[in-house]
Amino acid sequence: MNCAIIGLPQSGKSTLFAAITGIEPSPGEMAHHRRASVAVPDDRLPVLAKIFRSKKATPATLEFWDFPGFSPADAHGRDVFRKHLPEIRKADALIVVVRAFESDAVPAYRNRVDPAADFNEVWEELDFGDLETVTNRVEKLEKALSKPTRHDEEKRELAVLKRCQEALENERPISTVLGDTTGEAGLLASFSFLTEKPVIVVYNVSEDQAAEPADPPPEHARASVKLSAEVEAEIARLDESDRRAFLTDLGLDSSARDRLIHTSMEAMGYITFLTACTNEARAWLVHKGATAIEAADKVHSDMARGFIRAETIAFDELKALGDYKAAKAAGKLRQEGKTYVVQNGDVILVKFNV
Repeated sequence: MNCAIIGLPQSGKSTLFAAITGIEPSPGEMAHHRRASVAVPDDRLPVLAKIFRSKKATPATLEFWDFPGFSPADAHGRDVFRKHLPEIRKADALIVVVRAFESDAVPAYRNRVDPAADFNEVWEELDFGDLETVTNRVEKLEKALSKPTRHDEEKRELAVLKRCQEALENERPISTVLGDTTGEAGLLASFSFLTEKPVIVVYNVSEDQAAEPADPPPEHARASVKLSAEVEAEIARLDESDRRAFLTDLGLDSSARDRLIHTSMEAMGYITFLTACTNEARAWLVHKGATAIEAADKVHSDMARGFIRAETIAFDELKALGDYKAAKAAGKLRQEGKTYVVQNGDVILVKFNV
């Protein structure tokens, strides 16, 4: 589960990466992308660990990637972006940081502060990157299909790609073209199209705007978060005991860092299920719609291979009952089969035999 952070110069993108990960940039790293795993905040986990007297609690994680800012205003900037495209394509979601703060100390890109215009410039580069890939593939397929040999799979691929090409030429993302149930997305999965990925927009604002509600996401984006990257970086440097007071002074209920992590998770379509024993309480991420056997495979492949059933209870119900024995005595533990669709916050004990 990977989120690529991209944006124009001076957008505050690397400051945001530092706020999320606690890793400050060094001058030698600015031309390369950086990666870091981040724990998904989950208030349920310490409660679950207490119920089971677990020795440790292990949160789920997301990985964030920070890429150098690029300027579509010149050929060099576009080349910088294209250089990193192969790695950006590997991400599961894209976080586009747009500048929405004024600062005399930080020159603005194109001498403007215009979040909508900045997002459109980034989106045009994503669109063009996909269009270039599609056009090249269409040309190769048309040459191959001109030869007198049966190419049923290639014909099907070409038909889908031409629809993608038409969409991109009209500035529509590939996500609006591919059918969910026809296998078209799987047919083109190897391309990892940029405009097929969920996009989260981060409006990077000044400190006095940090507590304001987020603006709605622009067209083509799935979600938006408003935050001050500089403030979030300051919060990340504080001791845990001092963070709550700092947030209260700013009029914030929670760190925007945490909101961004959860928003990214939701945009990618992930939910959390929980497992626990005396050794470890742990949170796991799976796609919405995942079955019990898929959840078992997340924990260990042997559990999926020898799956018998999943003993399941919703976290809130377990918390209300107080412990696992009380839940069992009350008949609240459900015995689910391999096709059971996992719900967010399910506490699951997998019964298996190998």
